[in-house]
Amino acid sequence: MITYLEAIRLAQRRALMEDERVYIYGQDVGAFGGAFKATKNLAEEFPGRVLDAPISEDAMVGSAVGAAIAGMRPIIEMQFADFSVCGFNQIINQAATLHWRTQVPCPIVIRLPCGGTSGSGPFHSQSLESIYAHYPGLVVMTPATVEDAYSMLLEAVAIDDPVIFCEHKLLYYHLKAPSLPTTALPVGKARLAREGRHMTIVTYSAMLHESLAAAEELAAEGYEIEVVDLRSVKPLDTDTVIASVARTGRLLCVGESFPWGGVTAEVIARVVSEGFNLLDAPPQRLNSKDTPVPYHPNLWAAHRPTATTIAAAARRLLQM
Repeated sequence: MITYLEAIRLAQRRALMEDERVYIYGQDVGAFGGAFKATKNLAEEFPGRVLDAPISEDAMVGSAVGAAIAGMRPIIEMQFADFSVCGFNQIINQAATLHWRTQVPCPIVIRLPCGGTSGSGPFHSQSLESIYAHYPGLVVMTPATVEDAYSMLLEAVAIDDPVIFCEHKLLYYHLKAPSLPTTALPVGKARLAREGRHMTIVTYSAMLHESLAAAEELAAEGYEIEVVDLRSVKPLDTDTVIASVARTGRLLCVGESFPWGGVTAEVIARVVSEGFNLLDAPPQRLNSKDTPVPYHPNLWAAHRPTATTIAAAARRLLQM
């Protein structure tokens, strides 16, 4: 069985093997193999191309932009997604705007270990996909499966635009697949993870698995819940979402990020503006609580959406 984390490591290995312009840069990615071992043994296999960076996310991204201008295709590993805000200026003011300003492509991939785990607290648990999706010029990927972690990372390396690759830490070891994929959906195309007729749940990243568990719980009560995995949030596949709502008439959007604005709000806004006549009830959303992520495991479990809270929100919507 291949874990979500191993899929990421194998995708990077393949990218390094197939394209000499690819290199990996980040804190402790060399001999140590990365904070979560996503680059384990790659420095030995590809000497001089898996490089340890100083503790400066600003410098890491800035150097990657310069390398991309010179023809390289860097993969930048942030130890935690939260730390990427230290390189925010380089990401949104340099990388995101480079092609628009100069017609020079900026093919960099910034890997963000995102989302919460028990006991991680407010500085190592945030989901920043909504922030980065706000800015033109960035592609924001949110793989929820082992297969997508592999295929989408390879696609990210091949894209000529800067890619924010949001890989969920909770999935690293908990999610497994029997093999790597040989085919994949293109970036920007959502996946129908479960068919249904009573309601649509639109979600992404680790919340896909909580949503599928909720749908299974509701199936025992006679409800058929359709679940859409966005896969990427920038671009966002509005057509697949609206087609699903057309079949079910009800929409619940689920995300782990904070509730103010964000991906769930964007999905609802698009459905209301483009498919209002398809709705049989007001669309709803479920996010984490509007507080910093707590340390205590019990508080953290209550802070984020779970299968139980998603099922409860779905029941309320089904009664509307």
